[in-house]
Order: sequence, then structure tokens, then C-alpha cells
Amino acid sequence: MKATEQADRRSAWGLWLRIGLSVVILGILLSRIHLRGVIPDGTAAIAYLVVGTAVAVVSIALSAWRWQRVFIAFDLDVRLWTLLRHYFAGQFVGNVLPSTIGGDVLRVSRATATVGSSEIAFSSVVLERLTGWMALPLLTVIGFALRPSLLELRPSARLALLISGIAVVLLGVILYASAHPRLAGRFANHENWMRFIGAVHIGIGHLRRPRTRAVGVLGASVVYQASAMCVLYIVVRMLELPVPAAAVLAFGPAVAMLQVVPISFNGLGVREGALVLFLHPLGVTTAQAVALGLIWYGLLLLASLLGAPSFAVGHRTKAPST
Repeated sequence: MKATEQADRRSAWGLWLRIGLSVVILGILLSRIHLRGVIPDGTAAIAYLVVGTAVAVVSIALSAWRWQRVFIAFDLDVRLWTLLRHYFAGQFVGNVLPSTIGGDVLRVSRATATVGSSEIAFSSVVLERLTGWMALPLLTVIGFALRPSLLELRPSARLALLISGIAVVLLGVILYASAHPRLAGRFANHENWMRFIGAVHIGIGHLRRPRTRAVGVLGASVVYQASAMCVLYIVVRMLELPVPAAAVLAFGPAVAMLQVVPISFNGLGVREGALVLFLHPLGVTTAQAVALGLIWYGLLLLASLLGAPSFAVGHRTKAPST
């Protein structure tokens, strides 16, 4: 009990430290700008916000669809509606509630009740997340390929490519270690918590046989990440920023990767600072970049509120088809 209490205490302290860092970064950015006049008024802006929120909802639904592709690799036919409820509940916890639990932990818990295996549930969430680190660098490359002139925007272009390169290398190391029978594979038959490492190893094996499964999961991940970039582009258009769609694809994924680094609360401050850095060479002011980041996050918050009923009601267990 004491060990559990100490772990909970450390987790709570970590949460408050991340919140504090986000407040400091945002405070520095907001103290140097004036947002008044950056955000347009009128029905057009409201229309953009409505459309952006709708696309954010679709984006979350697509991420649940990606998760379903992972379960198919385990030969489990889990209903998309069930995973939608789990995913929206996880988004509500992760984005709206300042909780130390985390949305992914909630998803693992509820998926365990759905499929009857904590190992498969844990592995499915890990693999679903890892596919994003394949799709995001790919979108960055596509963005620069669509408009090669963006490569002349230094150091923004170099930094975006560097972040993508680091993500690919780290992903390669993780996948190699997870797939290797003498590394993660040796934990597959353990009874303690290390069995979850082995579960990821087994999950990668399922994705590799046949390879079309991995292609399907990766394809679903690309579609999902592209929809997330669509939300960002809608806000770009609302603010009338001089940022082409190719630039959103080139720099947006780098921002998305930076904001998940666990040094702030939900990327607040880090996301806005990264947008300032990447978009300034395109003529975007600091105030505009900060507004872009805050509205982008705000749309995700609005979409995540749909998970409140699912989070409150809980989950009823129903065995999946095999």
C-alpha cells in the first residue's frame, strides 16, 4: 500500500509540474503579444469553429477505427461502436480532466473488460500509438514533396526533418527490441508485469503475419493523422494565415510529435512555441501562431467533451467475436 501511495504521489507531483511548466511557457508567450484583433469576428469564424469541431470528432472516430485494425491483427472482431465509446472516454479523461490516470490507461482498462485479456488490451494501445510515429514523419515528407520550396525555410525545415528522423530512428529501435525473441520475446511467458512487454512482442508478430495487416493499420494511421492536420488547416484558414496546405503537412506533424513529449500539460505552451518557430518564416506573427495553437487545442477539447457520457456511464463487458 505504501509503495502504491508513493507512486500516486509522484504521479500527482509530475502532473502539477507539467501544468506549472505549461503556465510558465504560455505566460511568457502571452505577455509579449496581444491576441485582440488576431481572431476574426462574425459568422464566418463561427462556421470555421463548427466545421473544425466536427472534423475533430471525425478524427477521434478515425483513431478508434485505427485501434480496431490492431484488434483485427489479433484475430478479434471488436465492434467499432464499442471502441468509439472507449476512445472518446479516454479523450475526455486525457484532454479535459487534469487526471494522473491518463486516457490510455482508461482505454486499456475498458478494453480489458471487452476482450477479456489485459495483455492484448495493453498491446493494442501501445501498437496503435506506435503507428502514429510512422504516419507523422511520412506526412512531413509528403508536405515537403508537394512544395519543395519549403525546404528553403531554414532552420524550420531542417528542424522538422530532424524531428521526423529522430522519431523514425526511435521507432525502429522500439520495434526491433519488441520484435526480437531474445529481448521482448523472452518476457512472453512471464506471470508478473513483464508479461505486458511480451504481449507487445506477440502483437508485432501478429501484425507481421500476414504483412497486409500491418499495411492496413499503417494506412488507417495515415488517414487519422491526415484528418488531425485537416483540423489545423481549418484554423489556419479561419485566421487567414499565409500558410499553404503543404506547409501544414510539413510542419504540423513535427508540432504534433513535440507536444506529446511529457514536459507540459497536454502540450500547452510547447505546441504554441513550436508553431511560432515553424511558421514565423512564412510570415506568421507570434500572436497568430499562439492563437492557432490555442484554437487547435480548443477544438480537440470540444470534441473530447463527447466522451463525458461514456466516461460517466462506464463499460459493460461483452465478449468479442473471434
